[in-house]
Amino acid sequence: MKKLNKKQGKLKRYWPLFILVLIAVLAAAALLHGTQQGFFAWMHYFMGIFLCQFAMLKLFHPSGFADGFQKYDLVAKKFRSYAYLYPFIELGLGLAYLSFICPVITYSITIIVMGVGAVGVIGTLRKGLDLRCACMGTVLDVPLSTVTLSEDITMGVMAGIMLIGSLMQF
Repeated sequence: MKKLNKKQGKLKRYWPLFILVLIAVLAAAALLHGTQQGFFAWMHYFMGIFLCQFAMLKLFHPSGFADGFQKYDLVAKKFRSYAYLYPFIELGLGLAYLSFICPVITYSITIIVMGVGAVGVIGTLRKGLDLRCACMGTVLDVPLSTVTLSEDITMGVMAGIMLIGSLMQF
């Protein structure tokens, strides 16, 4: 059996995350194919699929997710009930993106949720804590890292772009 170097080992740990993102990218492109919709719609589909996938992973073992999430999320540290509610917030947002319902509210909630999440991740990374990311529930083992932070920031920025775009239409 071939031994992995450190860099290959890290990539292997993030492989499930890369696969989930790739599936969301491809599924969003498939939904967009053959329509007259543009990049804005693709972002909706991507965010919807991505958020639904991640909510599903968390809902497989809610208490395990809550245990991990409370270690680094600012709100979940103070209110365990938020850790149990979070997958449903994520699922609701995902379904709202897929259905294009209440877009301004959806974007605003996404920005708040992802922003708070990013602040918690930054604080944990600054402390140098070696934690497992609860983002994929207890199903997949991915470390809490700058990848987690990038995910929160990217989702918040995408929601911000869509919010600005929708407000400029008025």
